[in-house]
Amino acid sequence: MKYIVTGVDGKLGGRVAENMLKEVGPKDLIFTCPNIDTLNPEKKERWQGLGVSVKQANYDHVEEMTEAFAGGDRIYIVSGVLIGDIRVRQHKNVVDAAIAAGVKHITYTSCLGASDPAYKHVYVTPDHTTTEKYIKEKAAETGISYNFMRDNLYLENFLTTSVILALKADKKWYTTAGEGKATFIAKDDCAGIATALLLGKGEHNAAYNACGSESISERDIVNLINELSGLEIEYCPVSHDGFFKRLDEQHIPRDSSGDFSKSPVPWCGNDMVTNEASIAEGLADVKSDAVEKLTGQKPKTAREIAQNYSYIWEQNITNWKDIK
Repeated sequence: MKYIVTGVDGKLGGRVAENMLKEVGPKDLIFTCPNIDTLNPEKKERWQGLGVSVKQANYDHVEEMTEAFAGGDRIYIVSGVLIGDIRVRQHKNVVDAAIAAGVKHITYTSCLGASDPAYKHVYVTPDHTTTEKYIKEKAAETGISYNFMRDNLYLENFLTTSVILALKADKKWYTTAGEGKATFIAKDDCAGIATALLLGKGEHNAAYNACGSESISERDIVNLINELSGLEIEYCPVSHDGFFKRLDEQHIPRDSSGDFSKSPVPWCGNDMVTNEASIAEGLADVKSDAVEKLTGQKPKTAREIAQNYSYIWEQNITNWKDIK
């Protein structure tokens, strides 16, 4: 059995890659990323030295991906970073390439609520809804199997980029989350679920909600950061328009295809405003036992991982590119 992990240059795919090295022999692994030249050279050298096949597989190039995936049996697909029609097309490309290469099982990184119309107004959701539908259609057509990992909002983002924005706004934490709560998920736990599904530990053609075990608010996160840091960040719930105004002031584009050259974070305004508003709407406060069921571990809490990112406030980090 040979396993493919895409997006190994990223925070999530990179974690899955390292997990897989602990589970199977390196020669049974294919690691891919969109641009091999931007992959951390030390990682690339280490992986190749172990016997991993490290290849370029850009979601815009079906032939390149088909060649890179050749010989693989099961694939973990990290979702693309652009949002909208471009990402849907890219996702269809990678699915088509995997099938053409002979892959028999797809594990896809989706989002919470992808199958629920109540979430369709959240900026990132329609892409995942369409991709899941396409994978199901291809499964019916070709006989491949699949699993969907529907991730809740990542804890790390609120301990890093949200802190960066607050520090750049005179220690004011603006959000549309209000007093809503969410079962935020740590990326380590998402990677654990993805690894288990890639290895075949999930139920046939099933979807799993990747959620944490604690239901907390953004205000709770701000209070935790203040406790650990000694800062006095002020929690400031605002309207959609109010949040957009604050993000515009920090040169954050409204859409994912906008100009990020001056943006301190990699997220666009529509993404942040609607994702955080979904917390206020109660859409992110979802219970799930997927982490423990698939990994045997309890989900990490905000307090357990917050100190990993203390350097954000200690070093006054002002740009996401400096996040470790």
